[in-house]
Amino acid sequence: MVSFFKEKERNFSSSIFTYRLKPKTLKYNNSMCGILAIIGKGKEEGLVKELSKRMSHRGPDESDLRITENGHILSHERLSIIDLHSGRQPIQGSKTAWMVHNGEVYNHQELRDGILKHHTFRTKSDSEVIVHLYEEFGYDFCNMLHGDWAFVIVDGDDYIAGRDPMGVKPLYYGLDERGRTYFSSEMKPIADQCKTFSTFPPGHYYTPKTGFVKYYHPEYEDYLKADHELDLELIRTSLTEATRKRLMSDVPIGVLLSGGLDSSLTSSIASRLLAESGKKLHSFSIGLDANAPDALAAKKVADYLGTEHHEIHFTIEQGIEILDKLVWHLETYDVTSIRASTPMYFLSKAITDMGIKVVLSGEGADEIFGGYLYFRNAPSAVDFQKETIERVQKLFTADLLRADKSTMAHGLEARVPFLDKDFLDIAMLIKAEEKQPKTYNGKEKYILRKAFDTPDNPYLPDEVLWRQKEQFSDGVGYNWIDQLIEYCSSKVTDSELESAASLFPYNTPTTKEAYYYRTIFNKYYPQTSAAETVRKWIPKWQENQDPSGRANAAHVNADTDIAKTNVIFS
Repeated sequence: MVSFFKEKERNFSSSIFTYRLKPKTLKYNNSMCGILAIIGKGKEEGLVKELSKRMSHRGPDESDLRITENGHILSHERLSIIDLHSGRQPIQGSKTAWMVHNGEVYNHQELRDGILKHHTFRTKSDSEVIVHLYEEFGYDFCNMLHGDWAFVIVDGDDYIAGRDPMGVKPLYYGLDERGRTYFSSEMKPIADQCKTFSTFPPGHYYTPKTGFVKYYHPEYEDYLKADHELDLELIRTSLTEATRKRLMSDVPIGVLLSGGLDSSLTSSIASRLLAESGKKLHSFSIGLDANAPDALAAKKVADYLGTEHHEIHFTIEQGIEILDKLVWHLETYDVTSIRASTPMYFLSKAITDMGIKVVLSGEGADEIFGGYLYFRNAPSAVDFQKETIERVQKLFTADLLRADKSTMAHGLEARVPFLDKDFLDIAMLIKAEEKQPKTYNGKEKYILRKAFDTPDNPYLPDEVLWRQKEQFSDGVGYNWIDQLIEYCSSKVTDSELESAASLFPYNTPTTKEAYYYRTIFNKYYPQTSAAETVRKWIPKWQENQDPSGRANAAHVNADTDIAKTNVIFS
């Protein structure tokens, strides 16, 4: 693995610590919260333990396995965040049901004190409320949960599996040759065990009696419902409450601070909330060096907020060196995900080395408010709104997958306040015209910025609050993507790319960069089912389809030469 050495170059005036990566020989180590459930008899216990350990990075604190009376198996790799001492899983309900869960239930205390007050609980874990809700209400309880989660409950031969509304937490399902059903947090435990497998759809639950049932039906999925008047104070208060929920933890919490609007707002809100109880926020940024666009902006924010700030630096060579291991962790060949996950992977390692297990992140804001630069070219308000809906619905295929797997590669949990259900119900139903950049002289996410533009008690410096959108993979340093493209091109011949369709008939890569990632992916996940879990994301309404923000002519540092290299998302 790549190890970090701490240069305690502390700048006492700004409370900034700088960490640089020290190159070391990479070791492919599968030993680092993940769930695995096998419904059906006959699977050997020792093998199941081995399969579960393939994702032990998700839960480095402890693991356990339960074979039910009917022969079904539940396994759990635990990262201890809530109820550190008694929250071991699988968890038994009041009677015969057993459950495994990955994620957080932010309203668990409210449920314990309310509709479940007559239940006797075995633990203080937020997870346990799930199995009690099942005992109380049967299958119809998922909408009662506020949080980010994936779970499986087994009760005799009956069972239910479910995934949170947005897909913040990953879940896969599959079927083996003997008809056993598998559920897993990652593909790794099931890819070579199942004849077919797929991504479990967010906002659904599954039972053998009902099949897949969509339980999440937000009003905003109908684009015609986006007719609410703009209320800046409501945006501000609802995002604040969404952040407050996600500070629930029995361990220290940090924040990923890129210096962009979304992460900076999250940092500012969290800093204020923690200050109420006398706590100081730890913030983390990463770049190729201290002069990377995001690093400079993040330092401004950290200085302004007074956070305990940590800067992480990595080299292009180190980024290239871990590509193989990264693709194994990410379980995708998606170009944007890999570009952006490389710095996030290094950052996550540094954070966990400091003893922090939970961080807040700003995913979702660009999808909700149309923050990507291509949104300014939307032909109409209707097109704009439809695109925001689609982008939010598909977050689980890209940004949320990246945020989860690049952080959980090191046992770090990322929480996303912008994707709080209550906040989504408010933000997504605002009139599309209020979100469109052209309404406000081309400024993307204007209403989000304006909601936190409070001169009497400012949340951020003006130069950060009104900073142009910067894709994370660009912000760590423009050379990162440029050198990455060049490296991948050197590893793939023209003839190999020309014959890509014969080797990869599904989602055929169209660039050397995409081809190179696909070959790595195929080494670990050669199954057709694995390739089919990956979805394309292509910016609309711009001549060039490369996902880099610099490829858009509206970028302040536009580099349209990227387009000439024929790099597209594939």
